Amino acid sequence: MKKDSLNGNRYGFQLTIKELLANSKLTAGNQEIVYRDKMRYTYSDLFERINRLGSALAGLGVKRGVTVAVFDYHSNRYLESFFAIPMMGAALFTVNWRLSPDQIEYTINHAEADVILIHTDFLPLLASIRAKLTSVKKIILLSDHALSLIHI
Repeated sequence: MKKDSLNGNRYGFQLTIKELLANSKLTAGNQEIVYRDKMRYTYSDLFERINRLGSALAGLGVKRGVTVAVFDYHSNRYLESFFAIPMMGAALFTVNWRLSPDQIEYTINHAEADVILIHTDFLPLLASIRAKLTSVKKIILLSDHALSLIHI
């Protein structure tokens, strides 16, 4: 293997999340992505949604080095978060909602999450541990309808 192929030059671009996504947009921009029967959009649409999410998070104060916990199903929202958060230089922390409340509390505190993006289905679980979360400053609700911010 040539030396250049080790750092991504074999592909004509670096193998970063941003470049992989941009390449998908260029080569398969009109290919459809389907999330269950709830959401259908193209890679071009996905790229736009990722950029909008990143801009919205930046507008809420998320910046490089901030830890964002995502408490959601494996959904279109999670996919968009998976790209948007690291692309803006923030750290993505996926909350495993299958853990016990005590374990979830521990992992969120250990990760020092500043922001939580949470699907409304998990609000009762979050309510049971909210008082014990030491670093969380903002909670953003996710649903199939809209995003909203809880001021705390």
